[in-house]
Amino acid sequence: MAFETIIVEVEDYVAVIRLNRPEALNALNDKLLTELATAITAAQANDKVRVLVLTGSDKAFAAGADIKMMREKSFTDVYLEDLFTPETDQITRGRKPIIAAVAGYALGGGCELAMMCDFIIAADTAKFGQPEINLGVMAGLGGTQRLTRFVGKSKAMDMNLTGRFMDAEEAERAGLVSRVVPAKDLMKETMAAAHKIAEKSMITTMAIKESVNRAYETTLHEGLLFERRVFHALFATEDQKEGMSAFLEKRTPQFRDR
Repeated sequence: MAFETIIVEVEDYVAVIRLNRPEALNALNDKLLTELATAITAAQANDKVRVLVLTGSDKAFAAGADIKMMREKSFTDVYLEDLFTPETDQITRGRKPIIAAVAGYALGGGCELAMMCDFIIAADTAKFGQPEINLGVMAGLGGTQRLTRFVGKSKAMDMNLTGRFMDAEEAERAGLVSRVVPAKDLMKETMAAAHKIAEKSMITTMAIKESVNRAYETTLHEGLLFERRVFHALFATEDQKEGMSAFLEKRTPQFRDR
């Protein structure tokens, strides 16, 4: 499938989706979000894909939602079309892991898009922010919700109310990103992580993603019960037998997703 605002490449069970609106610093407009949702949905259904990587350019992961697209819209317009909801619901619905590789600006919708992924690997040039307040609006894709869960109330309030940017080092300290790497090594490190995940049992990676996400949706007691039941359920798989046998036999496991 040909896309205009993204580039998709699949190799060695990893789908790399690159945002490609360089003239707008990868700002998120209707076409880009629709194409992104389509590509992610297709990759989720593709047997040749086990892990997805979402990235932008060296200068910007995505510098926010497209202001030109939004400026003239009214409340009625955005409410009736449910602006951004169908596409982002589609993006977050997938069961396969998605890694965000972020260099440069990840602001507003760009920061929120990165947070929709399962974890973020940041270049040392990355800058995160929710500067919507400077436009007379507020975050609408998770900047007050996911960000608060990631970094806590105080930092989320600070970023949303002042519009200040958080650099990569602070983002790692705050728990927004999993690790920071030199910009020149961003894709190398991200692809290494993706390939490591791709080697694992797909059943297990999906179960882990579901269980970690459940931690944000329920109480500790219910989350622990869910985790334990999924842990128990994995003992019904061939991959559990293979993984434990391979460990005891000191060999590399050959998972079959069964």
